[in-house]
This record gives sequence, structure tokens and C-alpha cells, in this order.
Amino acid sequence: MYRLFLLAICLLAFPPAGMAQKNPSTGLVMIKGGSFVPLYGPDAKPVKVQSFQLDAYPVTNAQFEAFVQAYPKWRKATVKKIFADQNYLKHWATPLGVGPDAAKIKNSPVTNVSWFAAKAYCECQGKRLPTSNEWEFAALASETKPDATNDEKFYQRSLEWYSKPNPKYLPPVKESFRNYYGAYGMIGLVWEWTQDYNSALLVGEGRSNASLDKQEFCGSGASGATNVKNYVAFMRYAFRSSLKANYTVANLGFRCASSMPVASR
Repeated sequence: MYRLFLLAICLLAFPPAGMAQKNPSTGLVMIKGGSFVPLYGPDAKPVKVQSFQLDAYPVTNAQFEAFVQAYPKWRKATVKKIFADQNYLKHWATPLGVGPDAAKIKNSPVTNVSWFAAKAYCECQGKRLPTSNEWEFAALASETKPDATNDEKFYQRSLEWYSKPNPKYLPPVKESFRNYYGAYGMIGLVWEWTQDYNSALLVGEGRSNASLDKQEFCGSGASGATNVKNYVAFMRYAFRSSLKANYTVANLGFRCASSMPVASR
């Protein structure tokens, strides 16, 4: 009986991959599958994306605070350096949470979180990080249509965001841009981790530190881009290619995804 008790405690502290804290359908919107041409690729051919579910909002400070309280290994005082650099959750005042600024940023997207930590969070929710193709496919949507590839106003929104300095406090996730699918903040809020963030191999600046804020970032040339007008997507691909899994950045957050269940035959 005592051994069973210890096993239960261990499972709570360090759940196996795929063990969920919550129902994976919670807070997700459905992204109907289709195809698109990725910004980078040797053949510039459409890539098929299967239908999937995506978090309506980026993960907030309050949500991540609850996660680190439940899983001590991901607290900023105990996380191993191999999983997060020295800037991990640096905007939090205490090892367990946001602290005095809680009222200002609890509903804002959590940042300064590594890929390892983001991946662990999603798995503990019974979800996963979206792939780069899934994220880019969903990010093509404007308010009124699923594919705004040829909408100059849609691109301008993103360019205006890139031109602004980071605010001291990020806005609440529910106050951000809502796209066709009901996903908030895909554009104009924070950069976001993807499952295969380093799948686009670009030749350019690879920084060895975590000072990768958007106003300081220098991307590589646009050689190989399939759509040179889509500077916004180019910046995302270039940014991702400069990251390492333990990097934490002041305007880099994440959201989770879930594959659609396969229909039984």
C-alpha cells in the first residue's frame, strides 16, 4: 500500500508524456485542414495540413503559474539549465509566481519560457505544441476569411506590430486580434514556439544569447522565400531558426494544439 502511495506521488510530480491534467478539448478552436505554400521550401509546392485543434489563446502567466506550482521541476529556482537559460521567467518576482505585478499581467501571455517548458506544459494538458506548418496555416486567417494571403491590409497589421517596441506589460490575451477561426493573438501579440521550430534552416545570424527581442533581431536574407511579399512570415521563420530549445525571450510565448481524432471505420 505504501509503495502504491509513493507511485501516485511520483506520477503527480512527473507525469509520463501524454498524461493529461485536463480534457484536451478545453479552450480549443477547430482549424479545418487544407493546404498552403510555406514561405520556405525547395519546391514551393503546397503542403497539406490535416484538421487540428488549437488553443484559442496563448498560455497566460496565470495558467503557467498554476503549472509550476503543480510541477516543481519547472519553477525558475529549480529548473535545470539544460532545459532553460538564465532568463527563464525573469519577469516573475517570486519562484512560484508573478508577484506584485500579478494584477497587471496574470491574463497576459507568459513569456521567457523555453521550448522544453512549453512542451511539458502542453503535454500535461493532454495536448502538444503545434507544428510550424499548422501554426502558419492558422495564422493566414484574417477576421473574415481563412486565407488572407493576398490581403495587403492583413500584412500591414503585422508590419505595424513589428515596428513597435515591446510594451512594459503585454495586453491580456482576450484583447488581441481574433481571426476567422476564433484564435486570438496569432498576429500582433507575441512570437510563439512551435513543435518543430528549427525545421526551417536559414543561413544567417545565430545568436548565442537570449537577447532576441523583435526590435533587435537581424534575420538572414530572403533567399529561398516562395513569397517575397510576405515579410511577416519571413521574420517568423528567421526568428525561429535562431532559437535553441532552452532559449527564453521576453516576447516569445506559446499555445497548445491537439490532433483531431481519427474517425473509426
